[in-house]
Amino acid sequence: MRLRFLGSTSEAGACPTLYETDRGTIVVQGLQLTDPEALADLRDVLAGESAVEVPRELLVDIARRVL
Repeated sequence: MRLRFLGSTSEAGACPTLYETDRGTIVVQGLQLTDPEALADLRDVLAGESAVEVPRELLVDIARRVL
């Protein structure tokens, strides 16, 4: 799989960052969600899955540019 950088709201190229794959999916790079109350609200988390927090403005900015 290959990744193409879509954008980030962080300075110096850190996370959170979004990438598009050559398989038509999106990869999210970010800090792993660790808040116990937030984790308790997640549904159907499978083995190997994790949650990543991403600022809303990053998703809105990428959506405007991609769509």
